[in-house]
Amino acid sequence: MKNFKSHFKFNKQERSGIFFLLIIIITLQIIFFYLKMRPFGLENEKITVNEIEQLKIDSLKKVSQLKDTIKIFPFNPNFITDYKGYTLGMSVKEIDRLHAFRKQEKFVNSKEEFQEVTLVSDSLLYIISPYFKFPDWVKSNKQYKLKSPLKKSTINKFAVIKDINVVTAEELKTINGIGDKLSVRIIKFRDRLGGFLLNEQLYDVYGLDVKVADRTLEKFKVFQPPQIEKININLASAQEIAELVYISYGIANKIIEYRELNGSIKSFDELTEVDDFPSEKLDRIALYLSL
Repeated sequence: MKNFKSHFKFNKQERSGIFFLLIIIITLQIIFFYLKMRPFGLENEKITVNEIEQLKIDSLKKVSQLKDTIKIFPFNPNFITDYKGYTLGMSVKEIDRLHAFRKQEKFVNSKEEFQEVTLVSDSLLYIISPYFKFPDWVKSNKQYKLKSPLKKSTINKFAVIKDINVVTAEELKTINGIGDKLSVRIIKFRDRLGGFLLNEQLYDVYGLDVKVADRTLEKFKVFQPPQIEKININLASAQEIAELVYISYGIANKIIEYRELNGSIKSFDELTEVDDFPSEKLDRIALYLSL
């Protein structure tokens, strides 16, 4: 027992050594803990972020999330609503720019024009532009202009332009490329529409070549659009919707099914989500509908 107690008896010098050893151990523990919680050399540094680069990073993240979480259907970018723009990743300012442009009764006809008007980022445009669905006449007219632009000298400056909604089949046949069949077909198409609302509707006549349509619109244009009774897309029956030239009875039924499934149609842009809907003609179809 005496030998056991002797192990715990220290002189003054030994006690001092043990005391300083404990201080050293505790100090090292504190330093280790401090360095572990706060990396050495960063405590006084301030991290600066390039705002432009950060915006690009945020945009890429947003686009990545959009691609992974939202299924995009083909649509006409001229009819993007606030909600649609938000789901596509557009900012409020970008959507407002598009709406302000459309209030001037203008249309964007390419992805380049869309970016020029809205100022959307390249990354967002890259994701959504493959789903842009422009009318057929826009594409056809552009191809024709690129291949064979009209010379100013070929246009009769003194020609009298007449309203296309009142011309006769005989007058239409004065256009090079329009014979008996096409002239009658144009008149029948006009009657089914109740009259042309836009010059561009002439391109929708079956069998009418783009070049011939261009020549026709040099002489005949829409001056007095007819007054039409719009069809309420949320109340009309399939038969009433199918009365539109651009919509078949089968597609009209699909619109009714979509409407019943979703409660109501809140914007014309939703129609592009209906199977087989002619999205490229939405700009024309919307003229005959109401919500």
